[in-house]
Parts: sequence; structure tokens; C-alpha cells
Amino acid sequence: MFTGIIAATGRLSSLVDQGGDLELGFESALDLARVAVGDSVSVQGACLTVTRKEGTLFYADVSRETMAKTTLGTLKPGARVNLEPSLRAGEPLGGHWVSGHVDAVGKLTQARQDARSWRLEFELPRPLMRFVAPKGSICVDGVSLTVNNVAGPRFDVNIIPHTLRATTLGELGVGASVNIEIDLIARYLERLMAEPHE
Repeated sequence: MFTGIIAATGRLSSLVDQGGDLELGFESALDLARVAVGDSVSVQGACLTVTRKEGTLFYADVSRETMAKTTLGTLKPGARVNLEPSLRAGEPLGGHWVSGHVDAVGKLTQARQDARSWRLEFELPRPLMRFVAPKGSICVDGVSLTVNNVAGPRFDVNIIPHTLRATTLGELGVGASVNIEIDLIARYLERLMAEPHE
């Protein structure tokens, strides 16, 4: 479980084909002393399991399913990524509950300056838009954000200067693909309100 508050950024240092799956290596500014082999780390919003560590590097295996359903399969060596270690009991919950299970790849459709912030508009597959509500939470590339407005298949958020500097969101160009995780509570509410199944 994560909070969507990015602890550090890192860079993809290696990408090795493992017979269809990939092993990804990341150069990380995280304190890897608190990350053990077998622990979960959110990378661009996708929950990955640490398989080994070497100095400031950690490695994770990425399945075909994860590559197909996230942007991780399109990363090139040197790409900057958002990182968050899993939440520990007693730590502050600064963002919102984030599982690291990406629901869809969205697209940045518009970016415009809004005072000192930037207003970013994203497009999602229409079936997921019922989970997106004004002033609700959403996770974009691992970053917990508050939704401003919702219109059709699109929603927008404001990114403050700190978040622009501390995450990869400030590097996005219009048309860029991003990992989106809808609000966990909205997902369970929808399931609970559905007709009962035998």
C-alpha cells in the first residue's frame, strides 16, 4: 500500500529481456537501507517487487501483463521515474490510499499555466470516468492528486511548483502517456452497489 507522496525520483539504468518478461534496474535516490528484497516499491505508480539490490541500484521483474497495462514497457534507459516505498504502520498518510495497481494508461491532452501552478488535463477510457469525481483523489504516475473538473472522458488537476520539481509530472508533454489509478474507495463502492452475484 502507498500514499501517492513521491519519496524520490530515480532513473531506469538497465532493461534485460528474461524470456519475454523484463528485469528493470533503477538508480535510486531512495534510502535503500529501509527497502529489503521482497519489498514493494511504486515505480511510476506501478507496484513492483524488489528482487535484488546493488549499492544505489534496485531491480524488479516486470511481467508481460504489467508491460501491456502500464507505461513501464515503453521506458528507455535513462528515463526518470517516480518512486515511493510501501507505507509502514504509523507513518503519515499524506496523500490517499494507493494500491499500485494501475487501472489504465491515460493521455495528457492539455497543459497550461495557472498562476504559479500548471493545470494538466488527462483523458481516460470512458468506462473508468464514473470513478473520477471533482475534488476526489486520483493517482497519476504514482502521484496523489486532487481532481478539479470532470468533462466527458477528461479530468484536470493542478500541479504546484514543488510537485513539478519533485516528480516527473513537470516533464510531461501533450500526448504523453501516464499510469492512472482510480480512487480505491470508489472502486469498492461501485462493486458493493452492483447487483449481488451468486
